Amino acid sequence: MNWQDAVEKTVTGLGYDLVDCERSPAGLLRVYIDRLPELAAAGELINVEDCERVTRQLQYVLEVEECPYERLEVSSPGLDRPLKKAADYARFVGQEVEITLRMPFQGRKKYKGMLALLPETAAPVDAAAPEWRLIISEGGADQALDFSLEEVREARLVPVVNFKGRGSKPAPAKKGGGEEVVRINDKVDGGPDQ
Repeated sequence: MNWQDAVEKTVTGLGYDLVDCERSPAGLLRVYIDRLPELAAAGELINVEDCERVTRQLQYVLEVEECPYERLEVSSPGLDRPLKKAADYARFVGQEVEITLRMPFQGRKKYKGMLALLPETAAPVDAAAPEWRLIISEGGADQALDFSLEEVREARLVPVVNFKGRGSKPAPAKKGGGEEVVRINDKVDGGPDQ
């Protein structure tokens, strides 16, 4: 068994989704894991205990399978999770993603928008035909970019960060028509304004 098969079998056997694994020439083996879609939908996220559990099991399996490595890192894929396989795209339909195409389309390779699945009636039977759609909101009008996975070099979720916490409500508007002005000091040295 090669190291990729050993990693995939171990991670999925422990009940996690293998997002990606990579190996550097210096012997570093990086493994990115995530919750299975049904658990992630319930709000369960990867934590340190999950990473430790997978690390311990991988160390054992890689030793038994005689797969050489110098250092092993197991982590979550992060807020900008990469989309690698069709199941990843299907899981994140309706989410904002950023894709980089292999070949430029209309003079550019990078696009950001809402991921959608093409309706079955619109997709031809050809395997290389577009299956996915990116709804791009630029300049006040929505545009659609249809693509197949073979046309994508890289795709990632656009991070959504909420610093107010879960379930928080926006701050109430000020009464009396006054506007709050916030001034941000953008000087490089951080010193006082002149």
